[in-house]
Amino acid sequence: MAQDLIRIGIIGAGTNTIDMHIPKLQELDGIEIVSVCNRTRESGQRVADRFAIPQVHGQWREVVDDADVDAIVIGTWPYMHATMSCAALENDKHVLCEARMAMNADEAHEMLETARQFPDLTSQIVPSPFTLTWDQTIQDLIADGYLGDIYSIEIRGTADTFVDRAAVRHWRQDFDMSGYNTMAMGIWYEALARWVGHASRVMAMSRVFVPQRQHQDGGKMATVRVPDHLDILATMDCGAQAHFVFSGVTGLTRDTNTAWLYGSEGTLLLDIGAEKLYGGRRGDKELNEISIEASKKGHWRVEEEFINAIRGLEPIRLTKFEDGVKYMEFTEAVAVSAAEAQAVDLPL
Repeated sequence: MAQDLIRIGIIGAGTNTIDMHIPKLQELDGIEIVSVCNRTRESGQRVADRFAIPQVHGQWREVVDDADVDAIVIGTWPYMHATMSCAALENDKHVLCEARMAMNADEAHEMLETARQFPDLTSQIVPSPFTLTWDQTIQDLIADGYLGDIYSIEIRGTADTFVDRAAVRHWRQDFDMSGYNTMAMGIWYEALARWVGHASRVMAMSRVFVPQRQHQDGGKMATVRVPDHLDILATMDCGAQAHFVFSGVTGLTRDTNTAWLYGSEGTLLLDIGAEKLYGGRRGDKELNEISIEASKKGHWRVEEEFINAIRGLEPIRLTKFEDGVKYMEFTEAVAVSAAEAQAVDLPL
């Protein structure tokens, strides 16, 4: 069916869906976006007008139940990912679901178990994108022994900003919308897992410094349960000990989005802000920039990979439901460890 028409329905037209998924899908041959459903019919109509989408639905189930739709792109907040993904699969639709995968590990497992009941359907989670340029090079360096044995890993996903107590509660700070997902934790963990594999044990501490904020829809005050600051220690399957810091309260920090990998024979530093990879080996006096071969530079091709998988042209590589389950287990283990002040073993 390589050139067969694939008809797509959109549920949830947020920033990433508008900026990336819809235009990237419309660039591909043999693709027609036939319908959209957003939080309100009015907002859905604006998206339809902008992208010439013929049908606007008022309820998401109308998209899922439409026999003329072959695949569903889910761009809602995490609180609906499991419900919509499972409903779509059960209605014989391929699924591309926005990250983070789900609210918690149980929902992620439900999505995976449902997908396994329909092996002929393609199921994909939108991958963590910001290390794509360097992933292959880092993987190859590790495989070639550049680091030797990996001993220590330091990940920082911090913000060069002081806490804004007057800011309204963002949906990412709303536990009922985001679940256990916290700041850039899941994004960074997914990227790290591509390089070195997964964690086997975690210990965490977290803080909410502003427990009440104005609700994002205005008026009443709302509770904030998603942490403003998070520290994680993890034992990695590769033998390394990892330390993660994620924070929205680190004003004037000089170290924002970075990953350090320390080994017996070498060190790697990925600095996302500088868009550079640095490395050095035993005997070197300092780190030096590592050039990235053009053939190894990854790039955003989520929509192309999704459609190619539907057509049987390539498998899903970034990101499979199985991978999403693992990062959601890590996410929940962090939350449980912080709440119970004890180590949590993985997998859950």
